[in-house]
Amino acid sequence: MKKIKRGLFILLGCLFAFTTSCDKSEKKEIITLEMWHNYGGTMQTTMDKLIDEFNSTVGKEKGIVINTTTITSSSELNESLNMIVDGEQGAPNMPDICTAYPKVAILLQEQNLIADFDDYLTDDELDKYVDTFVEEGRFNEGLYVFPIAKSTEVLYVNQTLFDKFAAETGADISSLATFEGIESLAKEYNKWSGGKAFYAADSWFNVAQVGMKQLGNNIFKEEELNLNSEEYEYIFDTFANAVVDGGVVIYDGFASDLSKTGDVICSSGSSAGILFYGDTVTYPDNTVEEVEYNILPYPVFEDGDKVALQRGGGLIIGKSNSKKEAAAVEFVKWLTDTKQNMEFISSTGYLPVTKQAFEVELPKTIDTLEDERIKKMLTAVCDMYDTYSFFTPEVSNELESLSDEYEENYIKFMTEHAKDESSEGLFEEFTK
Repeated sequence: MKKIKRGLFILLGCLFAFTTSCDKSEKKEIITLEMWHNYGGTMQTTMDKLIDEFNSTVGKEKGIVINTTTITSSSELNESLNMIVDGEQGAPNMPDICTAYPKVAILLQEQNLIADFDDYLTDDELDKYVDTFVEEGRFNEGLYVFPIAKSTEVLYVNQTLFDKFAAETGADISSLATFEGIESLAKEYNKWSGGKAFYAADSWFNVAQVGMKQLGNNIFKEEELNLNSEEYEYIFDTFANAVVDGGVVIYDGFASDLSKTGDVICSSGSSAGILFYGDTVTYPDNTVEEVEYNILPYPVFEDGDKVALQRGGGLIIGKSNSKKEAAAVEFVKWLTDTKQNMEFISSTGYLPVTKQAFEVELPKTIDTLEDERIKKMLTAVCDMYDTYSFFTPEVSNELESLSDEYEENYIKFMTEHAKDESSEGLFEEFTK
């Protein structure tokens, strides 16, 4: 009897040990990741929806949870990241995942604060993405910014106001294909409208650097601004003439602001800025007019090549440990996969980043979109990708400082001379 009891205890003990070990093996390690992003409005809604989907599917299966903090102001996000770089007292902890541009990411990488995607992704995995989009995130011999959505620059045209102008003057919209054509129409429009401007640019530095590429040169030369060249002088004079004549306005802000009030008819800026162009214009006397916008390819200088800028932020991963970094990469791969990536860009106006999404899904999706603004923008961009060459600006702290300094100096100088009787001598004065 004792032997039976003893055997029973042993059996029960074994069963208890077995079930306990099973319980332990079934418990997954949960890795919680903190994510910062600066998307607002529709973009925030879409991103948050995708994160919820990940957490309830792939994340649940793999034991990964994404917690998000939305910082809708890019400047506020960059300020927080710069506090981390500088090690300021009261600086927040580095997030596990964050939206960022290369100019900020390079500062973080130099402090060894972000991980290298090359450590976690194979060549076959990277080959699924548009090559130039991936290369934009490479610097200092690593891949530190992963593409999630990209943009280029386009020309926004208030078609309603342009048609009124064209009906009385014979202005041809095909003239907007070149900057020289824009200059010519700007002068004519200024006279026709009684002193209004025709064109504005979101970034005058971008106009200069893209123009230099179109004309076969580079805005930078050995980490200095290459302004004493024939190409740059031609670019400068083209716009200086129109600024003095009143047809081009120099504005320290987004050109879409001027479009909303009818202060310009057309403007160049990021394709991702499409959501800031509405369907009405509110004039100074508070009258409101319904308008329709047209989106055209980025203008080219007459003797130049079809070249446009490729830009866009991406995702960075905070340096931590291999488990958390690998989990973060797992989320990034899921988020940028074709299905999720198309869902994100279809409601935001950005461009997808996988080859499958960009080359196959995007053309099929355009016709199904309800937002006419995004539909027109994507159509124009797809046309550009068939006929234009795209370049990514060089990234370094020095070059970034030079571009910011140029923008500030150019706006100040042109504003001061906007009322001059002539643009003669302005190039020499600006570049001396």
